[in-house]
Amino acid sequence: MTSSPSPAYGLVCMTVGPEVRFRTITLTNYQKLPPGEREAKLLDLYSDNIVRVRRAAAFCAARGIRLYRLSSSLFPMFDLEGDDTGRAVLDHLAPQMTEAGYAFEDAGIRVLMHPEQFIVLNSERPEVRASSARTLAAHADTLDRFGFPRSTWNLLLLHGGKGGRAAELAAIVPDLPESVRLRLGFENDERAYGPQDLLPVCEATGAPLVFDAHHHVVREKLPDQEDPSVREWVLRARATWRPPEWQVVHLSNGIDSPQDRRHSHLITDFPSAYFDVPWIEVEAKGKEEAVAALMRLEASGARPQALSVDARTLVEEVGMQPE
Repeated sequence: MTSSPSPAYGLVCMTVGPEVRFRTITLTNYQKLPPGEREAKLLDLYSDNIVRVRRAAAFCAARGIRLYRLSSSLFPMFDLEGDDTGRAVLDHLAPQMTEAGYAFEDAGIRVLMHPEQFIVLNSERPEVRASSARTLAAHADTLDRFGFPRSTWNLLLLHGGKGGRAAELAAIVPDLPESVRLRLGFENDERAYGPQDLLPVCEATGAPLVFDAHHHVVREKLPDQEDPSVREWVLRARATWRPPEWQVVHLSNGIDSPQDRRHSHLITDFPSAYFDVPWIEVEAKGKEEAVAALMRLEASGARPQALSVDARTLVEEVGMQPE
């Protein structure tokens, strides 16, 4: 659980190509099934997705990718209130899940999870808070079942939730299950919570702050990711990590401009503020192509400076080359 001088670029959930994809089922279609068929359906789906998780580990290991965001939709209906079918199926698949977790650990790949944005722990509505806590606990249970340690090495990441309720968010964290609390981290977003809003929550709860420069630029209407405040927040976020060598940031670019919320296919603007960040999740539409381009650029010696025009051209060229 140590970082190397070169950053670990992270693949997010799936690939553009067919190598890493996962199956799912909607609640509507699940409920259409006769009760006697639901267990068999989930057994088929869950077992197949566990195989695909192992395939993701092999995909990352073969390409030197040392950081992977596990999909939060691997086991639909697992946290369904009043229906324990999914949980019983996962109990049955415990050996397969443990083996899948070992596949990442054996390859030295760090695994994170970023549940859906509908989790709002600090909602004004009690039923939303209860549902959010239940869903978050189910994600932590998934990490437990894979055998991943209860620490921020295997981060469970959330946004701040309901705007203007940072104090309420901080008050909720101590009451969360240990499986959640010991992994929990927070990320700034484009609207409700800037890093300045989440930093007091992180300092009060011990949860680390995952800084996203693109979100920061959009929210604050900054010219680009070279704004001095980006470096300031990289360092202030690092101080929330224990140890600081585990720091994770998110990297993405806008399509048409730095303020464009949409993610570009490749990373062509790399902020110099990230030059010494050890773990970087790449949030680009190009998925594995974007990660491969950055890794090849790293090998060329073009990083850690902000990308020059020549380096951007190189990214565009290497990003589309076949493996």
